[in-house]
Amino acid sequence: MATAELASERESDYLSQLTMAAARYANRTERREKNQSVLATRGPLYADAPERVERRLARLGADWAMVRAIERTPTDPTSSAGSTLRLPPETFTSEALGLERLIGRNNLTPVAFLEEGVQASRSVGRITISGPGGGHGTGFMVSPSLLLTNNHVLRGTEEASRSTVAFAFQDGSDGSRLVPAVFQLEPLRFFVSDRALDYSLVAVAPRGGQGEALSSFGRLVLSEAEGKVVVGEFVNIIQHPRGEPKQVALRENQIVDVLERFLHYESDTREGSSGSAVFNDQWEVVALHHSAVPKTDAEGRPLSIDGTVWRPEMGEQQLAWRANEGVRISRVLRALHEVPLSGEAARLRDEVFTTGITPSPTESSPPMTSANGESPRPGTAGAPAQAPEQTHVAGGTAQLTVPLRITLGFDTALSAQAAPFAPLPALAPMQKAAPQAPGRPDVVSAVEKDVDAALANHRLTQERPYYARAADIAARDAYYANVDTGDGDGDGDVLRRTLTTLLTETHEPRPRYKPMRLVYPWVDLHKDGRLRSIYSGKDFSAEEFIRADAAVAEARLAQVQELLLQESTAGPAEFEAEFDALEASLPFNCEHVVPQSWFAKAEPMRGDLHHLFACEAGCNSFRGNFPYFDFPDFEEAVREACGMRESTGFEPRDGKGAVARATLYFLLRYPGQVGDAAREFPEDRLPVLLRWHESETVTEYELHRNAAIAEIQGNRNPLIDHPEWAREIDFAGVWP
Repeated sequence: MATAELASERESDYLSQLTMAAARYANRTERREKNQSVLATRGPLYADAPERVERRLARLGADWAMVRAIERTPTDPTSSAGSTLRLPPETFTSEALGLERLIGRNNLTPVAFLEEGVQASRSVGRITISGPGGGHGTGFMVSPSLLLTNNHVLRGTEEASRSTVAFAFQDGSDGSRLVPAVFQLEPLRFFVSDRALDYSLVAVAPRGGQGEALSSFGRLVLSEAEGKVVVGEFVNIIQHPRGEPKQVALRENQIVDVLERFLHYESDTREGSSGSAVFNDQWEVVALHHSAVPKTDAEGRPLSIDGTVWRPEMGEQQLAWRANEGVRISRVLRALHEVPLSGEAARLRDEVFTTGITPSPTESSPPMTSANGESPRPGTAGAPAQAPEQTHVAGGTAQLTVPLRITLGFDTALSAQAAPFAPLPALAPMQKAAPQAPGRPDVVSAVEKDVDAALANHRLTQERPYYARAADIAARDAYYANVDTGDGDGDGDVLRRTLTTLLTETHEPRPRYKPMRLVYPWVDLHKDGRLRSIYSGKDFSAEEFIRADAAVAEARLAQVQELLLQESTAGPAEFEAEFDALEASLPFNCEHVVPQSWFAKAEPMRGDLHHLFACEAGCNSFRGNFPYFDFPDFEEAVREACGMRESTGFEPRDGKGAVARATLYFLLRYPGQVGDAAREFPEDRLPVLLRWHESETVTEYELHRNAAIAEIQGNRNPLIDHPEWAREIDFAGVWP
């Protein structure tokens, strides 16, 4: 009787999950169909939210410049064998291949994909619940001590206390069954469960029944960062379906929708298994699989494969299903953060959020044997406690949590991959030109990847025409097709509002500030393939500025680390002031013609390419945040190579027309952002910009920039495309 009651409870829980999953899936039909339509016509980079796509590109070490390079390169067939990009083989990276695969222009994967999958699988085990209401599920290690599975697999401490997890319950490389290592679950040491998100986190005994070390099976390092997967990507699932030996579904499930807390993914094969880890192509965990999405009748009841109403006693294999649903791992981690724990439980919980690669388990791993005795071939309840200083990765940035949270942007993920099991003999990696600095491998590695990607972007531009005039004129005319200027006698305020709306609505995507990746390789090049400082006119190579900015990025991050150690008692205001001073003392070779302090360094203003120009650090610092000014005696005055600066403002030596048009663009695109504080550009200086605009006509360099920027971020500069509009637009409404 007790067995029947417990089994009924479990079946009721699972039936409830099925019913809720089906309802969520039905409620998202319109959104899902729109996603599928965009996937069919434009691809994965356009079906998901722009900010999620931006984060996904960053985690792939890619950017929109590289995306556009791939998209404009024709291939036949569309999904080719080999790279779309015309890069030397020795410079081609796994990140570039991952981007091509995401876009759908390459169906290949690096061979390391298989090796990394084997490593990830080590941490996945089969859960067995003994006694009343027993059964099987899948779970995976997410810290040195804790295993993650579904709430409907392990609902409470009593059930978990009579459960075990078996690792290496699978076939070996020779086809024979391995002898699994079985570990007791220890819920009295740690157990947290959430029915709404359908997850349970439980401690595992450090030693198996035969003395095996739990550490030998590693862990899957979880990341709170969003952007690990986008709509249209395929995911991988490692699982123990119906308690069977470990199996893997490789790139069979395609993400069709992203909900606030769940992912929906569809497959032509079969449903996933409760408690399985769902991975992207980089073997990062993106979801906890928890339910099939069943076909239902008019009353919302799940159907069986013969069309009758499904009942739990029929078994999952008789369920008629249409999709899969997983809980987003970032939402599991967010909920786990909020659980009130103290003491040892809090310490164990915090280990889940520890970044970095866990120690190699091979040192303590006992040899795994098959059933015939042969060794397989290698390769196969108070306030939460908080450490004084923690590092988490979220939203594509590294966040150092001290009295002040400082966010440092990277274009590559710093979260580690799963710990290895029995790794293959390591191949000697290609030597980098610059060795990693001791103590900062993550920082140096991230910056080096930025450099590699920037140089790849630069190489890709060398076969492009500098400025395709006919194509750009056609693009310009199409862009402004619905803008009515009234033949020059229209309403200037209406024209301004129309242009502001157009510039805003077409500003997609909105790249974040990364000049070494997006400004120097192509956007700001002159026709001879070199950069020129916007203020001094000095000549530089793109690689020179790329590597110089990389050195600045490393120096900034090193000093941030020192600041955190030396100023541990400082408050948020002191830290913010120190950090601003650090950026000012170590500037990039890039000028915001509208100074960052005028808009508090906020995006998308900070990364808007239309007002970013190459400019050596000396001139960048010399100008500071002084507004532009027209000095009456400029030609006769003794001034710096960059221009003339006094308390009233700054007048550049070169580039007046270009910076005027860039500033006018900014005023149109972001009305109300400039002039709301002292020393910002006042309305009475608008004539300065108009004079500079009219005295220096638009050059081919600016036409190239405008076309290149439109290709990356979607919108254009009206003052470059239609210089005559400068006197027709009523700019009065752009000031607060």
